[in-house]
Amino acid sequence: MEERLWEYIDGACSAEEKLFIEQLVATNLEWKAKYEELLDVHQLLGNHLELDEPSMRFTQNVMEEISKHYIAPAAKSYINKRIIWGIAAFFILSILGFLIYAVAQINWSDAGAGDSIVNFNKLDFSKLDFSKLMNNTYTNIFMMVNVVLGLMLLDMYLGRKKRQTNQQSHT
Repeated sequence: MEERLWEYIDGACSAEEKLFIEQLVATNLEWKAKYEELLDVHQLLGNHLELDEPSMRFTQNVMEEISKHYIAPAAKSYINKRIIWGIAAFFILSILGFLIYAVAQINWSDAGAGDSIVNFNKLDFSKLDFSKLMNNTYTNIFMMVNVVLGLMLLDMYLGRKKRQTNQQSHT
C-alpha cells in the first residue's frame, strides 16, 4: 500500500493506477489515513530539507591537503628490473643444476654400442630410475637451502631499498 501511494504522490504511476488509487483514497479510510500521513512526510521533506553544498574551494582544499603528503611514485620507477632478473637467474640456475645432476646420473655405457657417444635410437629411457634422483635426501636439502638463501637475499635487498626510500622521503 505504501509503495503504491508513494508512486501516486511522486506521479510515477500509470493513469489507470492513478484513478484506482484515487478511488481507494476516497472510499477506504485506511488508505486515506496512510495517504495523508505520507503526504505530510512528502511536504516536510520538500520544505525543510536543505542540501549542504561544499564550499567553492572544496576541490582545491582537498588537493592542497593531498599535496602535503608523500605520493607514491609510479610502479615502473620503484620496481627494480635487477631484482626480477636476479629471481629469474636463481630459478634458471636451480633448474640447470638439476638437469646437470640428472644427466650425470645416467649410465651411458648401458645405452648400447654405436659410432657416436649417445645413440638415441638404442636409448631406452624406461630403464632410467627417476625415483633415485628425486627422493635423494641431498637433493631435497640442496633445494631447501637454495630457496631459503634466495629468500633471505631478496629480503635483505628489499629491506635496504625500503630504508633508502624512507630516508629520501623524510628529507
